[in-house]
Amino acid sequence: MRSIKAAAAGSTLFFIAAPGTVVGVIPWLITRWRLPETSAAWIPAQAVGVILICVGLAVLVHAFVEFTRARGVPIPAAPTEHLVVDGFNRFVRNPMYVAIVGALIGQALLFASVGVLVYTAVAWAIAATFVRFYEEPTLVRLFGEEYADYRRNVRAWLPRFTPWSPAS
Repeated sequence: MRSIKAAAAGSTLFFIAAPGTVVGVIPWLITRWRLPETSAAWIPAQAVGVILICVGLAVLVHAFVEFTRARGVPIPAAPTEHLVVDGFNRFVRNPMYVAIVGALIGQALLFASVGVLVYTAVAWAIAATFVRFYEEPTLVRLFGEEYADYRRNVRAWLPRFTPWSPAS
């Protein structure tokens, strides 16, 4: 069993490397984080963008904390010993990817960037392909019927309105 300190260190490093690049570095390369000169009509869209960024980052951090509590790192090389179905995982199977897409859409709105919007679509397509052809088969192999039950009850990309609770 991995220690909580090792899980926290691994999760922190992975958070900086992966989401830090996907949500931070690449959008910065596209926009240089320069706000456009906008009309008053665009301000509500920018406000929605800021909200999406904040909510996305909060969900992302929370999901990483849940993996740390389960003494794992959200990468296939260092999985948890038990299926993580706490926190936002009770609403959607892929809260980290959904959070990243939300934060990227928020940046596209904030910076009025078609480039970030196109990048978001590409990033989601890559994530969805990875989930479908690698993560899900790996989770089926690791957690069997427990994951199959979870998969039947919690959608991959669209959150439930009520949290799912596994049978005891």
